Amino acid sequence: MGGSARARPRRCAEHRAQLMFFAEAQIRVQLYGQPCDMRKSYDGLQALVRHAMGCEPLDGGLYVFVNRRGSQLKCLYFDRSGFCIWGKRLEAGRFISDWRAVRTREMDWTSLKLLLEGMEVRRVRKRYALPVAAMSMR
Repeated sequence: MGGSARARPRRCAEHRAQLMFFAEAQIRVQLYGQPCDMRKSYDGLQALVRHAMGCEPLDGGLYVFVNRRGSQLKCLYFDRSGFCIWGKRLEAGRFISDWRAVRTREMDWTSLKLLLEGMEVRRVRKRYALPVAAMSMR
């Protein structure tokens, strides 16, 4: 190393690796609605996307898989040059607590971010009904 080592010049922001940071409005996120064997890697997850989910893994979407206990999660995506797998294991808690309520579905980015933090998004019910007068103003 020594004193002659020079720092590399930084490239502009457009050329930096985008790793897990996508243009959120442009990427489709799909959650696989059944427990997944976390031993699966590129080929196994691609097969699930293609055959079980009925999607094309090369379409640029982000596919999310969770294990049976709900403590591990993997994301598969294609980034123009190859497939990438990103994984997370919670030290405490679960990504999904009740598999009966989960189905294969498209998610929005907010739901994905909450899921990655270990927070389940559940259906929110209104606690009150709008008065009839308010309904007629619409």
